[in-house]
Amino acid sequence: MVTQTHKQELEEQGYFVVEGLLSPQEVAESVAEVEKLHEVARTVCEADKQNFQIEPFVDDAQHNGKLVLRKIEQPYKYSPWFDALARQPKLVAILSELLGPDLLLFRSTLMLKPAFRGSVHGFHQDTSYWPMHPPHLVTVSIAMTDATPQNGCFQVIPDSHKAGTRDISEWGAIARDQDSKLTDRQDIDMSQVIYVPLKAGSALFFHSALVHGSGPNKSPNPRNTALYAYFTPDVKYAPTPDQPREAIYNVVAGMDGQKQVTFTAEETGV
Repeated sequence: MVTQTHKQELEEQGYFVVEGLLSPQEVAESVAEVEKLHEVARTVCEADKQNFQIEPFVDDAQHNGKLVLRKIEQPYKYSPWFDALARQPKLVAILSELLGPDLLLFRSTLMLKPAFRGSVHGFHQDTSYWPMHPPHLVTVSIAMTDATPQNGCFQVIPDSHKAGTRDISEWGAIARDQDSKLTDRQDIDMSQVIYVPLKAGSALFFHSALVHGSGPNKSPNPRNTALYAYFTPDVKYAPTPDQPREAIYNVVAGMDGQKQVTFTAEETGV
């Protein structure tokens, strides 16, 4: 599945696309599971606002009886399906080719852009926000619905992962209203921006330092993606002073069969 061209694209451009990562059946199951999570959100959203996030710029948190969700963090807590999807065999095979046999899961998120109401996701680098060093993680965004320029597909700046990690303060707000620009920074050349449309079931693989964002969804079609970020045990946990000194990460593959690994600020944990 992974070719030398894919590896070169990740190294040189910071991203590549794999068509048809999920089967039509897996796509249908993922779409159905998102609907189930919307029902879950009706009962737990108020108590778990950290994981169930409402679109911040809508006038009403509900539309047609359904919460207008921007994203669901840690969906594995509520969905065995999305827990298992992080270990989907084709996905793990690709990641093993890219990173090696020992894989850990840093992040699991459903990024949702509801029809007509999806907000702008401003340009940023994930590594600006993540306490991991060196910042060599690979994120996979799996399209559960078709992602187009009209409904807010990813936009990336090729080669930007080579320029180093910018401080959080330089990026400004990530969540932006529908009429906002993707960035206020003057040093970003918008002529270099590439749209990455995806068919449902296809996936974007990208380096965690790649500058990326997405526009609004003013279309009648939702743009929903399952996003997973992976790393290897040579990446260290490097928290800021206000963050916990330890973090526990789930094992995806390898690691001598361990289920979880505890990382501390001083060592790799393995």
